[in-house]
Amino acid sequence: MAVDRLLVIGAGPAGLEAARGAADMGKEVLLVEATGELGGTPYAHYATLTPHLQETHDAMQEMLDGVKTHPAIDIRYNTRVVESEGQAGNFQVVLESTDGTRATEAVGAVVVATGFTHFDPGRETQLYGYYEFEDVITLVDAEHMMKDGRIVRPSNGQPPEKVAFIQCVGSRDRHIGNRWCSKVCCGIASKQAIEIKRMLPNAKVFIFYIDMRMYGFWEDQLYWKAQEEHKVNYVRGIVTEILKKGDKLLMKGEDTTMGRPVEVLMDLIILSVGMEPSKGTLEMANVFNIPREDHGFLATVGEPLDTVTTPVAGVFVAGAAAGPKDIEDSVSMGGAAAIKAVSFLNRLSKSLA
Repeated sequence: MAVDRLLVIGAGPAGLEAARGAADMGKEVLLVEATGELGGTPYAHYATLTPHLQETHDAMQEMLDGVKTHPAIDIRYNTRVVESEGQAGNFQVVLESTDGTRATEAVGAVVVATGFTHFDPGRETQLYGYYEFEDVITLVDAEHMMKDGRIVRPSNGQPPEKVAFIQCVGSRDRHIGNRWCSKVCCGIASKQAIEIKRMLPNAKVFIFYIDMRMYGFWEDQLYWKAQEEHKVNYVRGIVTEILKKGDKLLMKGEDTTMGRPVEVLMDLIILSVGMEPSKGTLEMANVFNIPREDHGFLATVGEPLDTVTTPVAGVFVAGAAAGPKDIEDSVSMGGAAAIKAVSFLNRLSKSLA
């Protein structure tokens, strides 16, 4: 017998949109979230959203409230999906909470929205000294500072006079196997550069990049705005080494536009770390036997015209579980996955009627 109920795994922007969309279309939704709050990576880590710089908690509140108060959505916090048996129309999934309690639930279809993880810049190499130098941080670390309303050097608590971003850390790197562009890093770095200049108008901010990859409106909203209004310096180049020199950081590299070596002293260096498949994404690939495409994210069967249907009947994917995505992509995919999943459940019900 078919079960007319949808399981959504992950409560970031994609999962929230999928859950609310399916519930608004009349389906019961079981929303499983591994942490104790809704909102995913953006809500947990980002002070503002790219590209408009809205406060994250304010911007996402309506979305969160719409899910929390929906009578058709059953939210399970601090819970993971650890097993699944059965098939499309009647999956028997085992949920495990952080206290070890297990429960079995029946669902007819599944949307996997388990997001991504940020690349660990100290995992493969100490080229940038992330675990060695306090004043080398990541985009996420910088966002946490911005949440607190200030940018300082972790080594001494003082505002930096010179700040450098290094792009493509953990992205576009065949040597470590990450053969993809993570799509949002150039935009987020430019957004953060604008915020730093607003907080510290006298600071000099540099962005060292291989290529600036600004798509759509981000070119106008962020790239030119950062340069023209906030005097952010974009340097096409490669950073080869970071060393400590006194209380500063010495960046060595090459200005590839001018074709000459560069050595500059910085107070704070921010690594623009890319996206990788999350632990939850890898777990769901195993639990539901979903194939992974050759970059390690969940595979879909109909791209570019169908971005959410996986090769497993009744299982759909949304957001960065399928590859690097920005929030707009993720929300759009969440809506598409809800439509596909609800349509699947409706067709199944009709065929068995």
